[in-house]
Amino acid sequence: MKWMKFRIKTVVDAEDIIISELYDRGLEGAQIEDKVPLTALEKEQMFVDILPESEEDDGVAYLSFFVEEQDDGSLLLEGAPADKTEVLARIDEALSEVCSFMEIGEGTVTVSETEDIDWINNWKQYFHQFYIDDLLVIPSWEEVKEEDRDKKILHIDPGTAFGTGMHETTQLCIRQIKKHLTSETVLLDVGTGSGILAILALMYGAKYALGTDLDPCAVEAVAQNKEANGIPGEAFDLLIGNIITEKDVQDRVGYERYDIVTANILADVLVPLTPVITQHLKSGGVYITSGIIEGKEETVRQAVEAAGLSVLEVTRQGEWVSVTARKE
Repeated sequence: MKWMKFRIKTVVDAEDIIISELYDRGLEGAQIEDKVPLTALEKEQMFVDILPESEEDDGVAYLSFFVEEQDDGSLLLEGAPADKTEVLARIDEALSEVCSFMEIGEGTVTVSETEDIDWINNWKQYFHQFYIDDLLVIPSWEEVKEEDRDKKILHIDPGTAFGTGMHETTQLCIRQIKKHLTSETVLLDVGTGSGILAILALMYGAKYALGTDLDPCAVEAVAQNKEANGIPGEAFDLLIGNIITEKDVQDRVGYERYDIVTANILADVLVPLTPVITQHLKSGGVYITSGIIEGKEETVRQAVEAAGLSVLEVTRQGEWVSVTARKE
């Protein structure tokens, strides 16, 4: 199998934002190359005694995305035929969007072909068990250590749907869910991806969860992660569709039903989503948002307040922000 590789030269500060923008445009599984020194936690996760020496960080980063190439030369993007021009157009659109509010460096793109890539096994080189406060997150190819068997454990693998818990935005959401959750909580997770937030809410005692997502890949990812974590089928349902624009999806989700709504999505999506969400929240319900880059915090706050919600708390991790609000 052949793949076409699209390699973007940018700056370290723009990595996450560009990856998020391209993810929304159907380009997933970014390979990141930079010279950023490893943190103490990252060094610990590598499970080696002697780390390789690295050059001094120059702020430059390369992001590579791989698109499957068919026998007839066409590319397979989001399950549909495409060509190199279309992919480059999506990349250009994403870079232009990010460039409008932050520096992205050269922003140049090179294209090349490469042979078979073993995605799953390549992931295993980099994804190891780690903690989010008291929670141990562990992939299927690693064993739970004896001393960890009494801890709360989330079993999850990197896959085609977004969400392993490593990203700051997910961790911000998890902490807010734990803060506001009760044994009677009914939760709605918009853009559920791998289902990680809904699954964790249920693990910490929520009564029921519903996830929505635009990507059909979420169906298999959620099913696998429910099974891996012993989540009963009836405790977590999934709807594929756009809750912002599709009245049928809104009706199926239900109105004034949810104690907590989570949305770990980019700020540009949170703005139109927020006024829709108010009709699904119960009175007194909590709305937890994340995926907000620092420069977009005020934009989301204004959208939340314009929808009649009261901001309870703003939390930060790295360059990311979470805004939590309540429907009074």
